[in-house]
Amino acid sequence: MDLRHLRYFIAVAEELHFGRAAQVLGISQPPLSQQIQALEEELGARLFERTNRRVALSEAGRLFLDEARQVLAQVDKAADVARRAQLGELGEMKIGFTSSAPFNSSIPQAIFAFRQAFPAVHLNLLEMSSRDVAEALVEESIEIGVMRPFPLADSLVAVELFREPLVAVIQAEHPLAEGSESGLYIGALADEPFVFFPRSYGSGLYAQLLSLARQAGFSPHIAQEAGEAMTIIGLVSAGLGVSVLPASFQHMRIKGVVYRPLLDADSSTAVWLVQRKGNPSPMAKAFAELVTRKMVKP
Repeated sequence: MDLRHLRYFIAVAEELHFGRAAQVLGISQPPLSQQIQALEEELGARLFERTNRRVALSEAGRLFLDEARQVLAQVDKAADVARRAQLGELGEMKIGFTSSAPFNSSIPQAIFAFRQAFPAVHLNLLEMSSRDVAEALVEESIEIGVMRPFPLADSLVAVELFREPLVAVIQAEHPLAEGSESGLYIGALADEPFVFFPRSYGSGLYAQLLSLARQAGFSPHIAQEAGEAMTIIGLVSAGLGVSVLPASFQHMRIKGVVYRPLLDADSSTAVWLVQRKGNPSPMAKAFAELVTRKMVKP
């Protein structure tokens, strides 16, 4: 039995006339009659009661009609699922993102726009360090990465989504907090203990902090490490040191902390959209195209 037999049977069952059913199907009547007869022989059941004047469904045919319609409906659904998956409109996509990225409003706006455009795609968002994002892409455990700059394998390609300035994070009662509303140079922090991400955490911000400090003629003394930016800000509030973070973290209003723009050259950081080279999945391609097209510069 093939799907053609089911379609032929349904056409005859709905028309209850072989001639009209043949016209609907675009075939001649004799082959249609032969196909219905072959279907009945395969099933071992008479589907139609035929006389010279009329065609009617038998009891077996009446029951078979409901099942045949369900089979064809499921086939059509399966075909639609395959087409939509090929177009990137259906399925699940895993996206790795560095913890600081969502604090810029552009990223949540872009994700929301994707969900509006592709509501049947389940986005599985995984928070991880930039190092872990890069490794997960190489291992193919995620399809898209949103991360800070970090050395990438040759198999990956990055597109810069936006850049944002860096700010010094200072305890509100610290002398540096006074009179520095317009900003300060990182050299002003040379003698301060720093609260920052561990080197092993794989944050692209770590290398940037070292570079800025080196240009200012000092090496930062990292007195306290923390893996989460919110923890870093809280420890600064507690007076354990100063820090340098992307300006988007200013949205986190933690009592006892002030944010001051860094006035040094190159004191900005980028956010990248990273994916594997070659032929990305339709969902990853659709997400990348939409995010880069809809990205609103901060």
